[in-house]
Amino acid sequence: MDFAGALAMRLPVDTRSTVISTPDTAPASRRAGFRPWADWSTRARLVAVVLLIDALAALISCGVIVLNARNAVRVETRASLATVESLVADTIRLSDAASPDTLLQTLDLRFKTLRHVRVAVLDADGDQVGSPMPPHRSEREAPRWFAELIMPPIERHTLPIVVNGQRLGTAQITTQPMDEIDEIWGYARALSITTLAINAGMLIALYLALGRILAPLQRLGDGLTQLEHHDYTARLETPGARELAVIAERFNKVAEALSEVRAANGRLNRQLLTAQDDERRRTALELHDEFGPCLFALEANAASIARIASGPAEPDREKLAARAAEISAIVGQVQTVNRELLNRLRPHGLGQAPLATCLDLLLRGFGQRHPGTTFVGTFDGLARGYGDLVDLTVFRCVQESATNAVRHGGATRVEAEATEVEGQLRVTIRDDGSGIPAEHRTGLGLSGMRERVEALDGTFGLDNDGPGAIVRIMIPVPPERVDENNNAPSA
Repeated sequence: MDFAGALAMRLPVDTRSTVISTPDTAPASRRAGFRPWADWSTRARLVAVVLLIDALAALISCGVIVLNARNAVRVETRASLATVESLVADTIRLSDAASPDTLLQTLDLRFKTLRHVRVAVLDADGDQVGSPMPPHRSEREAPRWFAELIMPPIERHTLPIVVNGQRLGTAQITTQPMDEIDEIWGYARALSITTLAINAGMLIALYLALGRILAPLQRLGDGLTQLEHHDYTARLETPGARELAVIAERFNKVAEALSEVRAANGRLNRQLLTAQDDERRRTALELHDEFGPCLFALEANAASIARIASGPAEPDREKLAARAAEISAIVGQVQTVNRELLNRLRPHGLGQAPLATCLDLLLRGFGQRHPGTTFVGTFDGLARGYGDLVDLTVFRCVQESATNAVRHGGATRVEAEATEVEGQLRVTIRDDGSGIPAEHRTGLGLSGMRERVEALDGTFGLDNDGPGAIVRIMIPVPPERVDENNNAPSA
């Protein structure tokens, strides 16, 4: 094929040009002091070499294929165009004795299937003789982007068909380079497959070399396997290679940190289980004490209504009305208890109302449930909110502290104060009770409050020496705080 010959003629020229320019460039880079290899690891150097070889091979191959393919397609189509023009002219000249219709049919049939050109025979009226041939492409059809990259401009020549001075029609000869491009695509694809095979072999060789050179990484893998199985006692010896020595040092530090975190997580899990059990016990006790009698009363009233309704005499409307009133009162009591229980589990006002208002309502609710205790709150100067986590932490700490003061300290006065000072949210809850008993200082929600505050980088303190107990909390103000100050009235 002509393309193969052109490719063979162009390869030496491009190769010599590349070989000449490379020696001039490399010394220049060395003279400029370009030394990126000094600080690179062995793996990075090998990968860089492979990538450089691939990039150079791809650039050279693409350049050679595109340049030679363009020239080969252009030469091939022009030669075919000239040849077909000559054949059409000779056919017309040798067919003087044929009738016009026979001549046009002969031209259409003879030149219907040609490579690199397409011939359309038109009669005197401009209508095409015969049916156009459907486009025929080989199995190695080139993709569109490849064809557009090397396709030359389409040329069309019009040759008049004249016999004995009479114009019978015209022959339109159009170049069709896709036949040649499909063939070139086959060569390019074969070259690409060969290149991929070579690269695969190089990668295999590189993999084997890395397996021998970087054998100490196997010990690192074994250590990581130990960490994966939660064995944080794994430690690595420091190898001689600088890169691997850094990795081993970091691995040992990570293993030590994981061991410490595991111990801390164990302590937190035990505290969490204790807190969950306390919360479940408290909820179960409240359900038993509050909902149990209400459900029993509902059942008794329902049975009484059933007896009244099933009696032989006319039902006593006054008794039915009394039972209905009792049921309504019990339902109201259940709704109140349910609302208080839900509010204790998750305050519904947080995030919707200002934080100071939520705290004020919390203390008012305590005052309603415990009329013998005075609850005072001072929440002036607080922002509308400090984010869900901070707001919920402050709310829970005030709630737990007030609960402990009433249930376990026997306090008759509880004071809560929250203010923002110099980027710190300060919360203080004090009471005049007997304080927290020594045997309960790890429970009663104290661990939960401490963990909540410390999770927000805050500090938690409990002063149980004086009369009553004082809980002091400091939490950094988060950046997502709401900057609208709220001056809600104190409880």
